[in-house]
Amino acid sequence: MTTIAPTPPAPSLSPRVITPAVSPRARRLASAAVWVSLPSALWRFAVVLGLPLGIGDSEYDAMLIPGWGYLVLPLLCAAQEGLAWLTLGLVRPWGEVWPRWIPRLGGRRIPVAAAVVPAALGAVACTVYGVLFVWTTLHGEMEITRWGNWLMNICYVPLVAWGPLLGVVTVHYYRRRTRG
Repeated sequence: MTTIAPTPPAPSLSPRVITPAVSPRARRLASAAVWVSLPSALWRFAVVLGLPLGIGDSEYDAMLIPGWGYLVLPLLCAAQEGLAWLTLGLVRPWGEVWPRWIPRLGGRRIPVAAAVVPAALGAVACTVYGVLFVWTTLHGEMEITRWGNWLMNICYVPLVAWGPLLGVVTVHYYRRRTRG
């Protein structure tokens, strides 16, 4: 009687490397990076919908760039939130291994520099953007009511934290992936 030996599993495209676990603190900071970018995106989306935000008509017209603003502002909101969600890739498995559906790369480990360099540049850009935007908002001359100014600041001040949060999570990713 012949028995058929079980077939060994197919070899992996890359050697199995065990990466240290993600700290709960890093997971919380990555989630916070997503949440701090949300209020400003919602505020811009409210502008497109024409919700009363305490802003004068001339300010609405300037933000909506007649015609184009109805396309640009929602796309900006989507791009901002998409980039914020990429922060989660620094603490999730999908940020360490290419998806299987990508030709030639699927299943292989993502090089550390391929994640760290864009994330570090993003952290610097988000920090500069957040600080400059809040500075110009607080020191700019806008036709806006007192409550509208309060609402806009509540929505945009958290954006200042996005860059530093992304920076801390990026350093954690780099240390975790290059350890050992």
